[in-house]
Amino acid sequence: MCILSTLIESSQKNTPNYHHGNLRAALLAEGLVLLELNSLAEFKMRDLSSRLGVTANASYRHFASKDALLTAMAAEGFRMLVARQAERVQDSKDPIAGFVAAGSAYVHFARLHPALFRLMYSRFAVNNPDEEIKLAAQFAHEAMRFSAAAALNKPVDDVQVTVTAAHAWSLVHGLSNLVIDGQFESHKAELDQLISAVLQQAEAILLAKILDGVSHHSQG
Repeated sequence: MCILSTLIESSQKNTPNYHHGNLRAALLAEGLVLLELNSLAEFKMRDLSSRLGVTANASYRHFASKDALLTAMAAEGFRMLVARQAERVQDSKDPIAGFVAAGSAYVHFARLHPALFRLMYSRFAVNNPDEEIKLAAQFAHEAMRFSAAAALNKPVDDVQVTVTAAHAWSLVHGLSNLVIDGQFESHKAELDQLISAVLQQAEAILLAKILDGVSHHSQG
């Protein structure tokens, strides 16, 4: 079983198990839909309750406030992201390709869920003391580090793994924000090809670094 899959299973064990049809689960699912339809500032619990045909009081029994719901949505976003990355990694031919595929999944996730992506990495989420969102964000970060370690064939606590993971995260996060903010509108027709080219270049740089490290190790 790949490391990302293990992380997902562990994350799910630490997530409350809600029965099908439970209003809390429905509020969370429909909230994710509503978030993408409206801006974060326009997101209202009243509108969400109306979409589900329940009273506001019923919704507040599951989420005491709008912030409580947004916190749960951000945590769910991190779990969704790790799941998408795990799927791409499992379909990859080798650890290096898997690491790059995880980066591609990151950008793709941002494009599919731009409002949720912004929420996940907002100050509201980053500074949130809630344990659920802390755990979910930590799993997403650890998944990236383990993927980098596998690509480099080094221990996860190796300094090069830390630097490579930070470099890759900076690249895909910056690229994601540029894309969802419309900074590549002039390349809209070939945006998929542009994103692929950027990630392929990153893969080539990573491979060159690995080969250089192997060369220096053999010479030493």
